[in-house]
Amino acid sequence: MVYLPYPTPGHPTYDAQYKKILCEHRKNALSAASSVIILVAPDVDALCAARMLASLFRQDDVMYHIKPIAGPDELEIATEELRTYTELRTLILLNMGGMTELLQPDWFGDFDPKVTVHVIDSARPRNLALLFDTTPNGNRILVWDDGTAETLQNERLAWEAIKYQPEPDSDASDDEEEEEEEVEDEDNDEVDYEQSPGKRRSLGSDERKSRKRRKLDDPDNPKRMTWDEREAHITRLDRYYTSGTSYGLSATGTIYSLADALDRVDNDLLWLSILGLTHQYTTGRISRDKYDEWHRIYSDVVASLNPLPPTRDGHKPSAASLISSTPDDMGIRATEEYRFMLFRHWTLYDAMFHSSYVASKLGIWREKGRKRLTGLLAKMGFSIPQTQQSYAHMDLALKRDLHDQLHATAPEYGLVQLSYASFGRCFGYIASPMSASDAVEGISALLEVAGGVKMEVEIEGGRNGGEWFGGSRVWEGIHSASDKRHREEKKRWSENRENIPPGGTMSAAVAKDSDAGGDADLEQRADVDWWLKNFWIAYDALSDITILKESLALAMSLHKAIIRTGTSIIDKQDIKTMRHHHVVILTQGPDLALFCHPAVLSRLAIWLVEALREHLTPSTARQRAGLGAGKKKSLPFVVACLNEAADTYVVVGVMAAMEFGDIRKNEFGLAFLDAKQKCNAKTRHSTFDTSILEIEKEDLKMFLDALCNDPSE
Repeated sequence: MVYLPYPTPGHPTYDAQYKKILCEHRKNALSAASSVIILVAPDVDALCAARMLASLFRQDDVMYHIKPIAGPDELEIATEELRTYTELRTLILLNMGGMTELLQPDWFGDFDPKVTVHVIDSARPRNLALLFDTTPNGNRILVWDDGTAETLQNERLAWEAIKYQPEPDSDASDDEEEEEEEVEDEDNDEVDYEQSPGKRRSLGSDERKSRKRRKLDDPDNPKRMTWDEREAHITRLDRYYTSGTSYGLSATGTIYSLADALDRVDNDLLWLSILGLTHQYTTGRISRDKYDEWHRIYSDVVASLNPLPPTRDGHKPSAASLISSTPDDMGIRATEEYRFMLFRHWTLYDAMFHSSYVASKLGIWREKGRKRLTGLLAKMGFSIPQTQQSYAHMDLALKRDLHDQLHATAPEYGLVQLSYASFGRCFGYIASPMSASDAVEGISALLEVAGGVKMEVEIEGGRNGGEWFGGSRVWEGIHSASDKRHREEKKRWSENRENIPPGGTMSAAVAKDSDAGGDADLEQRADVDWWLKNFWIAYDALSDITILKESLALAMSLHKAIIRTGTSIIDKQDIKTMRHHHVVILTQGPDLALFCHPAVLSRLAIWLVEALREHLTPSTARQRAGLGAGKKKSLPFVVACLNEAADTYVVVGVMAAMEFGDIRKNEFGLAFLDAKQKCNAKTRHSTFDTSILEIEKEDLKMFLDALCNDPSE
């Protein structure tokens, strides 16, 4: 068994493996600085998990190194670098590697046998070889499982049969047939003798039977399968690998389970776990049922670690109140969160206007939809001036009535799932409390657009402040402790061992060795710098409320750009229907450079899916394309954005669902691969998300034709 089963009472698995990591580290005290390395994917879940692991390692005086990895190409470069680390003993992969052939020599197969690779990846499916290869080499790669591996026993049997049993027409089967023929010849040539009346025994029959029995039981010569059995095994494996991408337990949930087994759960680790779970839910990676399951677990821990202090009158405050009770109150509260983000830090109108859920129900990209939103607020008793000023400055009575008014009025407008159970955290008197979803929005914005693209953010009070006291400013980034790490990464670039950001090229890694030099090299270095700096700023924001608060303005600007571009796409009817898909191609606009970032383009695609779910049915779309009404079903979205600097397109595929909250597996990873093979297009994956790729500009048209017009679908 090469996967770690999920820990259960009496069966410690995570904590036992963690203690082995500590033991290996302490055996190499003189070279411990490079014995533990954590490779981290640039997403909120992996970032929080890295922070949690760092906290545990610091408690045990373990020296570690965190290395951000943008995608498969960067992981390949990092692998070559890690081969030179003779002191390396523990390598931890966060949200990467689950589907990679890590046992191959070009990955970690030929690493020092003393190196153990730990894979903590929430993406599914996972490579069965990583889960079930029990060879000595396979045992060095451990997958931290969430309990799903136990449900793959049929896939395990199929994988073992294909890997270990000879094929029906193999040489082993021929040898077996020849030996059986020899045994039959010996039977015919043997001399029989009379053992007793009525009984005869053939000389040497016991030996031959024993040899046959050894032949059948010999593990080195397993029984060969039939053609039908082989086809059945292949079909089962194909069905497993081609079912589409889904997500299991978050990386933060895995580390939380480790901390719980070690009895080290505190508010900081719990908060990071909540952020990872919230990120999975708000990005549509897990269902509401799965979210509620873990929400109940965290709710019990929140209640035990954060007892609510009594108020001055002796009564306990509401559990849903996000108010710091003391200057040092860093507690976590259970709250009810709405599906319009950042409303506590924005205006109520803007928060609802920029929500994909509200947009899908009201159609806010049309004048009629905006009037419906205004009418909803008016029916609740909220005046326009009140809803367009900062929520912090709204009338206290209106804020107290918001919950009741929304639940009473919103269903009349189709907003029946407007809230969900969540958490928030207090920060004493340093800053106002922040909900988990708002924190995730801020961290995501820092990871995606804190640098590398010009963004304008609104100055607080700028909407009605006039020329002197209002307006906007260009985002200039955040100065934090990450600057030191940023300079260290720049130094590593000069040593030709650096990561390459999304949109970069592998040739940039050897730019130092070229004689070209000049502005091109400086531009490539600048690209690398912004990506790494974004990562470390977001990492610091997890423990610095000042940085996190500043990031909210960036998140608001990001949502404005998504709404601006999405509304323009709908107004101009730029959504094309190509047989089995909705297709959008962005080639111009003020935010073109912004949407070259894969994560931002994914956000736009998800917004389009959510916004148009109830307004652009497949039947009407097919009629526009002249294909007839057809059967009513949801059509997935393919969104491509031109990267003028690289002369390529960034392409994102998003599945669509007929109902809100219906989570479907993303099948674009395999679909993109099939389309590439059909048209021989030049593509590369700049992230670990297989539903995102980068393609040469001249190859886009034939790629989309191969993807969308496949007659077999």
